[in-house]
Amino acid sequence: MDQTEQFLKTLTEAHGIPGYENEIRAVLREYMRPLGTLTQDKLGSLICRQAGEGPKIMLAGHMDEIGFMVANITKEGFLKFQPLGGWWDQVLLGHRVIIKTHKGDVIGVIGAKPPHMLSSEERNKVVTKKEMYIDIGATSKEEVTTAGVRMGDPIVPQSEFVVLANPKTYLAKAFDNRIGCAVVIDTLRHFQATPPSNQVIGVQTVMEEVGIRGATTSVYAVNPDVAIILESDIAGDVPGIEEDESSVKLGGGPSVLLFDARMIPNIKLRDLVIDTAVSLDIPHQFSLIAGGATDGAAIHLHATGVPTVVIGVPARHIHSHGAIIHRNDYDNAVKLVTAVVAKLDAAAVADLTA
Repeated sequence: MDQTEQFLKTLTEAHGIPGYENEIRAVLREYMRPLGTLTQDKLGSLICRQAGEGPKIMLAGHMDEIGFMVANITKEGFLKFQPLGGWWDQVLLGHRVIIKTHKGDVIGVIGAKPPHMLSSEERNKVVTKKEMYIDIGATSKEEVTTAGVRMGDPIVPQSEFVVLANPKTYLAKAFDNRIGCAVVIDTLRHFQATPPSNQVIGVQTVMEEVGIRGATTSVYAVNPDVAIILESDIAGDVPGIEEDESSVKLGGGPSVLLFDARMIPNIKLRDLVIDTAVSLDIPHQFSLIAGGATDGAAIHLHATGVPTVVIGVPARHIHSHGAIIHRNDYDNAVKLVTAVVAKLDAAAVADLTA
């Protein structure tokens, strides 16, 4: 396992659902501490400022992953749960989860009424989250309490980082959006060695999956002149998705987001990203997401407005226990972001809103 693979393994295997980011924040803090002056806003987002003059360039990735919260404990000892972030019902059943309790981790599995006991009509319906439960092997509420489980405890997917048969593809939970966090850190590493003619500020935000909350507060602490959002993107190269729905493919390069439900990028900044990719022969793709948004939704509306663009690393099966990315897409995303940031001097930034 090379250095980048170990880096991504550490980030993805750390736990941190919205509002419960302590573990992943501690990991990110250790990576970012040598790279600049590190502070934290009052919601928990990390802000790493590198010394420099000129325009303030904000690089933002969100540290939280989707998960659950214990919402109820039945008298028989089963846990009902509240999703934190968007889960599709059909990816849940049979998956192992970890309940993070004050006594330590407790393993469980998501279950529902056995198929043998379903009517023919019930078998043809999707089982909804309301009908599911988490089974930790208890037979009473008292056993659950003894194990340390309390109402409000966070629940995370149990899923390890794996290098797949194609050694350039990786499977893990939380690529949404630990992959963006990783791009932020590798970009800061680059500019620590080669300082640009601007100020680079890397931010790892919290609670993106429940309403871009960390971006809303951290942008006040940064007050940026330009923002680049680093995200996972939805790879559309799986069965059932037509070319006119998504042309984003694994291994096709980082994506440039043209539109989402809450942001249209600054056009000149978008074109700077595209022109930079073309000039450096960096493969790249274009993405439109009509049904979602990123931290850019809050950041581009800060104060009188912030020129903002989103650069993504394509991932299959996001918002599940296991997503897949391609190493080339990650490496090219870092290459593209560092090249764009290096061009954002005072004149270039002024031109974005001229």
